[in-house]
Amino acid sequence: MDRRRVLIDEIRDFLGKSVSKCLFIPYANGEYLWRFSVEEYHELNFHAGYELDPIFKYEDPIKAVNEAEAFYVDGGNTYRLLNTLYQKGLIETLKKRIQEGVPYIGLSAGTNIVCPTIQTTNDMPIVMPPTLNAMGLLPFQVNTHFIDSSADQNMRTETRALRIQEFHEENDTMVVGLREGSILRVEGEKISLRGFAGACIFTKGQSPKDVLSDDPIDFLMR
Repeated sequence: MDRRRVLIDEIRDFLGKSVSKCLFIPYANGEYLWRFSVEEYHELNFHAGYELDPIFKYEDPIKAVNEAEAFYVDGGNTYRLLNTLYQKGLIETLKKRIQEGVPYIGLSAGTNIVCPTIQTTNDMPIVMPPTLNAMGLLPFQVNTHFIDSSADQNMRTETRALRIQEFHEENDTMVVGLREGSILRVEGEKISLRGFAGACIFTKGQSPKDVLSDDPIDFLMR
């Protein structure tokens, strides 16, 4: 199945006709790539027919966030994204607007920052934000681009599952391993798994649980 088609269809279904443009936030990438990111998203049709309004064209990014119809946060390095949002004083404003019901689309790093922390990102800490605490709009963590291990477990090979196990040695928060081609859709207190690849849910002290699209996962929001 075409992952790009799944993403485009999901964005259109989520935003509908009430939105014409999204404030595009590419801060997870280096500044020299910001303009290219906008162009690339249009070339790949990742904009799904909506105008991508780049935040970097505004002198006052806080005002831009306050006036946005919807948010579209690009992937890249999660540490850099979170650090830049803190530097520009955007975290609380962005969180407040999302809580008010402004639609939010986050890819990869853009997904990580709606979790309680960014402790389950796959990225290198190329910069250090003032804290690893993120927006906390979800009560659980996400590990994006989750890969199932086919390695010989007797070799103690580094795997995503092992990294998440280590996280649970020090933390209690549930983790969703989100595979490529899968999307989490949250509307109020309701959450659903979309796409075609499913996810793996890790709960401290329990065996990992595989879930497929349309399986009930409302327990994640409790």
